[in-house]
Parts: sequence; C-alpha cells; structure tokens
Amino acid sequence: MPELPEVESVKRALEPVLVGATFATVELRRKNLRIPFPRRFVDRLVGTTITAVTRRAKYLLATLSSGETLLMHLGMTGGFRVTHARIDGGYRSEDGLDDERHDHVVFSLSSGATVTFNDARRFGLMDLVRRGALDAHPVLGRLGPEPLAAAFDAAALARACCGKSVALKLALLDQRVVAGVGNIYASEALWVAGLSPKRKAATIATATGRPRPTAERLAAAIVEVLELAIAGTGPRFRVYERAGGPCLRQGCGGTVTRIVQGARSTFYCPACQK
Repeated sequence: MPELPEVESVKRALEPVLVGATFATVELRRKNLRIPFPRRFVDRLVGTTITAVTRRAKYLLATLSSGETLLMHLGMTGGFRVTHARIDGGYRSEDGLDDERHDHVVFSLSSGATVTFNDARRFGLMDLVRRGALDAHPVLGRLGPEPLAAAFDAAALARACCGKSVALKLALLDQRVVAGVGNIYASEALWVAGLSPKRKAATIATATGRPRPTAERLAAAIVEVLELAIAGTGPRFRVYERAGGPCLRQGCGGTVTRIVQGARSTFYCPACQK
C-alpha cells in the first residue's frame, strides 16, 4: 500500500494538472470502489473547477469551486494515469497502470488532459465532502498531526504516546498518534532513532507526557526518513526487507531481524536498537 511519501509524490504530480482545470466530463466504469461512489457523484463534479490539491495523511484532497472537496485514497494498488490531448503517457504513480481493464474513473479536464484512476484490487476510494464537514469525515476526523507539519514535534509525539503500553512500532502505526506513517517508514524511523520496535511506547515520554530524549530522536527520525523518501535521495531502505543482512549503522556489526507485530512485518537490528 502506498505510504505518505508515495502519496505526496502523487499529489505533487497531479497538482499542476488539476489546479485551475474544470471537470468537463466524468466517467464511472463501475458503481463502487472500496465503498460506493457518493450520490450524484458525476453531476456534482462536472462543471466545477479544482482550486487546490493537498494531502492529509495518505489521502488526496481536491478542493472544488462548489465548496465541496473530492477525497481520494489509493488503496493498495491505485494510481493515476495522465494523458494529454497531444502527448500520450504522462505521469504514472505505480507500475502496471497501463492495463485499461482496471481503469475505473476517467476525469476529462477543460485543459485537454485526461486523468484516469486505475486500481486493480479496487481498495481505493473516492468521496465528496460538503463544505465544513471535512474535519468530521470518518477517515479524517481522528487523524493525528501531519509529520511534516509544524504541529508535529517531540512534544506532540510524547503526548500521544504517554501511558501507552503497546509496542512503539504499533503506536507509530496508530494514525491518531501521527498521521500517514505506515509499516515501512515506521521501521525505518525506529532504526534511524536507534530505538527497538518492541519497547513500550510510553517509554519515550515522562509520566506527565513531556518528551524524553528518545522522543526527540524519534520525531526527528520520522521527519528525516519521510523527507528523504519524498526527495528520492539517500538509501531506499536501511532495514525494511533486509532480514538476514548486516546492519548498516557504522560500527554496529549486528544483523537485521524480522519479527511480526500486529500481523505486520517489522525489521530492526537487535544489536543497536534498544
């Protein structure tokens, strides 16, 4: 499933295509994705102009001139294919989007561009959220702070983890603690911070919820791994899917290990992550 960096990359690629364009036509090739399309989905889109494209956690948000917001989630296999009136190809957010059997929504824009949502497993979703109701939407209303926003820091992370007896890795996957961090980058951030995924989440905070040095390290590590992934710089993965390989931390000498937490694979180095 695409995580925050991948969704951010999709947002940045779609933004110049969508912003300022008007939906000329909208074609639905099925009645639903993960959930049914909202009532009068096509009628509510056609003729409206996209005024902004943003991201909240792993969700894409297209603000419309009607006052509504088009909320989109890629699911496990979803992505967008952009074609232009004179230039085929354009941006592809995932490999395999050329299989037109999985084209489910086709947006034709006033600019001449066509944006097609392709989703082989149909776990994506699209919804229209009325003005003023975005923060109360079921998938957005309980999200924690954005890890790349100013509101996220060690203090926010410590407050969210204070008193939690669950493993630290599982706390990071709780979207109420920090929004958008998934399985891959939770493992990566814990390695950068030198913290065991098995330690209790509460250990990074004092009894009153103030950040310990471990919270400072982890908050900085979360930002670092996400920004590097978005930029496409640095090593792709330091521990994720590297079970049995040597730890890449200089002077460590440990071996990356895979464990299962919450039915998800966790990769870490027992020698240097404490």
